[in-house]
Amino acid sequence: MTESVESLERHISQLRTAVREAVLAGDRERASALRRELRQAEQDWDEALARAQEAGAGDREEAGREVAGREEAGREEAGREEAGREAPGQDRGGAVLAGPANAASARAPQPPQAPLLPLREQVHEALSLLTVPAAPRLIATVHEAFFAGTFPTARLTSMKRDEERSFRTAPFARPYYVCAALTADLLAPARGLLAISTWPMERRVIGSLSPRVDFLTGAIRVAEAIERLPAPVPAARRLLWRFAASIPGAAESAGNMHPHEVTQAALAELAVHQAADQATRHAAARRARDQLDDAQQLFGTRIQLAGQRAQAKGGR
Repeated sequence: MTESVESLERHISQLRTAVREAVLAGDRERASALRRELRQAEQDWDEALARAQEAGAGDREEAGREVAGREEAGREEAGREEAGREAPGQDRGGAVLAGPANAASARAPQPPQAPLLPLREQVHEALSLLTVPAAPRLIATVHEAFFAGTFPTARLTSMKRDEERSFRTAPFARPYYVCAALTADLLAPARGLLAISTWPMERRVIGSLSPRVDFLTGAIRVAEAIERLPAPVPAARRLLWRFAASIPGAAESAGNMHPHEVTQAALAELAVHQAADQATRHAAARRARDQLDDAQQLFGTRIQLAGQRAQAKGGR
């Protein structure tokens, strides 16, 4: 990995720490500026990593051709020794002539490679693009569409448990945690929704209107991401159509869908719900900060039956 990639990774880690500190300090203006800088750094990291990957692929291809040529030369030499004559495919000087065997060796498929990033980093990438809590299936689809990598969604359940265990063992030791979205009424983990710990509490709580608001916000972020792409990506457009099909006036069909029009339609509906949703979220966020400890603010409270609570009180 090149030095530029490593330096960008260090810079991103520092920015994530700075974002968390600004959010916890309540400095929204600084947190917003740092998030913009973080998004730019992450985009620079993606581009630098892509360049490094292309350079490495070229080196591997060249090395493969060289190895294939040496192996073919060895086989031809052995054939001459055994048969006592010149092997087919060689000239009188013994040089190996170009032929189908060499071309096939050079085109031999490479074994599949493991993902370059850990699972939590891949989840963080997808959630950072959406900017709202999301279910594992949507997270995996977003990552596959925009970052050319996928993962089994079943792994996200155990990953969230690992994140909580890590936080409770050493709070705030990591720049961020993949945590739970919280229900606005009970402040319990919202079933099947993941978020990022550095987001403000208002974004991580879910009220009655929040699923629709987050759906519209996700559609806008996906449309904006598609407009930033240098070339069309079919998987990304298929994802946008899944959003657009459920937004009135966004698009008539997948063939004539335009990201800007999807954005405008989503913004129009968002204006109807956003104020009421924000009021619910702000009230729930205040209660969460007043009533919950640090771990509960990230991973929620555990719902107990009334009898269990009474028994717990009686034992004290």
